[in-house]
Amino acid sequence: MARYVFGADVGGTTVKIGLLTETGEKVDFWEIPTRTEDHGVNIIPDIAESIRAKMKEKNIEDTQVVGAGVGVPGAVNSDGMCHQAVNLGWEKVNVVNELHSKLKLPVKAGNDANVAALGEAWKGGGQGYPNMLLVTLGTGVGGGIIIDGKILNGAKGSGGEIGHLHLVDDEPETCGCGNHGCFEMYASATGAVRLAKRLLASTTEDSVLRGKDFECRDIFDAAKAGDALAVKAAEQYGYYLGKGIAAVASVTNPEIIVLGGGVSKAGDMLFDLLMPSFKKYVFPGCADAKFALAKLGNDAGVFGAAKLVID
Repeated sequence: MARYVFGADVGGTTVKIGLLTETGEKVDFWEIPTRTEDHGVNIIPDIAESIRAKMKEKNIEDTQVVGAGVGVPGAVNSDGMCHQAVNLGWEKVNVVNELHSKLKLPVKAGNDANVAALGEAWKGGGQGYPNMLLVTLGTGVGGGIIIDGKILNGAKGSGGEIGHLHLVDDEPETCGCGNHGCFEMYASATGAVRLAKRLLASTTEDSVLRGKDFECRDIFDAAKAGDALAVKAAEQYGYYLGKGIAAVASVTNPEIIVLGGGVSKAGDMLFDLLMPSFKKYVFPGCADAKFALAKLGNDAGVFGAAKLVID
């Protein structure tokens, strides 16, 4: 008899849900709206209803389902309690208990970034490597740490918050977390723009970026085209990216480091930019980690959530 598993990745706008086989083959992926009104009270019932509807559509019996895993944008402890998920309007929601009460199937839950890392380790860029570091480079810097095939959650589910590793002293601007000099202030997409704008302000050097409302990808495109100031900005970005990754790798000793998020679309250029500072700052015993790009894109959280309940 075929065995199935459901994975759900809860975002602020939509919930991505997947039906997979127990071995990780995609059967069906779909989305439902994330109803955040009334403190998100409808989110979990909506997930349960959608999963039940899919089981009916596919003629899947309860005995054929391993369970359902869920990734949510907040810290989740080992009991399934999410103490806060601002984007969902949640305060102290036990995701496991509430979904199980509605679905009547085994349920596991975790932080969405950690769950995405598990997905990449299972079926993505880190497949085949039980010790993996995922670094997601977007508006911020997120990540997930996989040790011996398991998520490093920490005591209260906040493990893997690599974006808030302290990297620079005397930083005048404030990070979203309230601290100063965090990794994500320099290695995120917004961080790249911050670095480029500071360079532009410090010199009269000509650049295609000057006088424009540019984004991170514009910096890399200009650097590839030979714009000297953009090259300097990209090199600064790579310096901080490599330094931050080196710090995390020196503690976790991953076999492979996987880069995901929107900035990773820069491709191999990122590896060229980060490797000098990575090699400079990493502990020698951790220096032989491989690097790869994420493969699952927006599906990583669904795969990881499914893997949570399989494990």
